Amino acid sequence: MSTTLLEPTGILRPPTVRSILEHGVSVLARSGIADPQVDAELLVGFVLGASRGQVQAMTVTDKALGVEDAVAISEAIERRAAREPLQHITGVAWFRNLELEVGPGVFVPRPETEFVAGLAIDSLRSIVIDPRREDGPIAVDLGTGSGAIALSLATEVPHAQVVAVENSSAAFVWTKQNFRRIGAENARLVFIDLLDAVPELDGTVSVVVSNPPYIPARAIPRDPEVRLFDPEHALYGGEDGLDVVRNVSRTGLRLLHKGGVLVIEHGELQGGEIRRLLDADGWHATATHRDLTGRDRATTALR
Repeated sequence: MSTTLLEPTGILRPPTVRSILEHGVSVLARSGIADPQVDAELLVGFVLGASRGQVQAMTVTDKALGVEDAVAISEAIERRAAREPLQHITGVAWFRNLELEVGPGVFVPRPETEFVAGLAIDSLRSIVIDPRREDGPIAVDLGTGSGAIALSLATEVPHAQVVAVENSSAAFVWTKQNFRRIGAENARLVFIDLLDAVPELDGTVSVVVSNPPYIPARAIPRDPEVRLFDPEHALYGGEDGLDVVRNVSRTGLRLLHKGGVLVIEHGELQGGEIRRLLDADGWHATATHRDLTGRDRATTALR
């Protein structure tokens, strides 16, 4: 992307926020980005340290850009046009009320997972606290990745105790950073395989939640951002996609007390198969839930 523009008179002038934004939107649109205007505004704002609203105001005044900023914006636009996730470029992903750090090696949290976190949060909030006990209910997030679900539980249900479990060393770097960033004192992080997780809590947990890898091994994600940049360990769940789901079921049965709630995220066509799997394992009241787009995205069950 050029950092100068040619006037009708043939005179070169430096770009402005409006001109580089318009060109960026055009480049991203040709690359198949779903909402090129939003992404371009966010990238310009990232470089300039401005909000989207501030970027839009700069386009009205047609604010001039320095060469360094223009080059940095051009490079960011080119990276996004190559379908690198926006969050990898900015280093930040928003999730519910949280700003999380993300990058190569960790799964970028998606809006559908906000819905799944909401189910777990509602279940945790509904638990009646015994006034004779000082400690609140316990929740465990199996395969926490960036820490998005666990930290949402901890910050939105502050009387609960939350344990986040992760076994990928690449992801764990980001998880630790987000735990430091958010600073939720009622959350702790454990590096261990989810099958072996926190045996000291067996039979005491109120909510177990997981966004496990659930894509079948032979399936190819449509979006290049997922296919090319998300870590494989966070995507693929064996031949039928349910290998890790089976492990989540077994661990959930071990951790939860009677009446405890299991919440699992999954693909929109997997609800029936997961209900049958959970029923066969001895779970009760299995139910699949639709997200705000009307797609089956989560299944819950009672211990």
